[in-house]
Amino acid sequence: MRAGRSRIGDLHQAGSFKLLFPHGASQALQAVVLNTAGGVTGGDRFHLTARADEDAQMVLTTQAAERIYRAQPGEIGQVRTALSVAAGARMDWLPQETILFEAAALDRRIEVDLAEDARFLAVEPLIFGRRAMGEIVETGHLTDRWRVMRGGDLCFADNLRLSGQPQALMNRSAIGGGAGAMASLLLVAPDADLYVDRLRRALGPNGGASLVRPGVLFARLLAEDGFEMRRTLIPAIHALSGADIPKTWML
Repeated sequence: MRAGRSRIGDLHQAGSFKLLFPHGASQALQAVVLNTAGGVTGGDRFHLTARADEDAQMVLTTQAAERIYRAQPGEIGQVRTALSVAAGARMDWLPQETILFEAAALDRRIEVDLAEDARFLAVEPLIFGRRAMGEIVETGHLTDRWRVMRGGDLCFADNLRLSGQPQALMNRSAIGGGAGAMASLLLVAPDADLYVDRLRRALGPNGGASLVRPGVLFARLLAEDGFEMRRTLIPAIHALSGADIPKTWML
């Protein structure tokens, strides 16, 4: 944070992962992740590390939906994200949808290290094939692992695994009830309890939110397809962030 605005401290990029920095009047530094490879397939390895220093504000998003393509047998694409937020700082991790295609295989992990008074908002939307294109994900593999540390202690952990027949699993009434899209939202902040009711109102009947512990608010949303998910998810993100959503997200 310099002269009232967050700025780039240092930057390194390699391979097909690139960052764009749109101009704007906001105090937060907005970084847009671009995968010039066009997607992820078996054998790919992607790593993203970002840090918001003391009192800085950062918004990370993606230029478009990430596509997870068919993988060869025995090969799994890996995506690793490591984020850290220093004292008095704020980070919003707002990637657009991850689209799973038939026979996709993805192992994704996000690890977050927060100062005691840091603020962190995250969303991970997921689409099982594009229904408008008639796509059905009959086979595939997904593991999604979240670990969030606050002040050196583990404050949130979540494991999601869908393997074999992801769409069949999502069709089960106890899991997805036939949903073709889902999203996870997380807010870690000293005042997270103040956002429970407004988040539940934004999610409506297809989502659930809970204060899992003091300062940690988690929610999941189910939707018929990606468009319907966005219609609910964008107001939900706005309810938690209190700021305009990145322009790349607009319907």
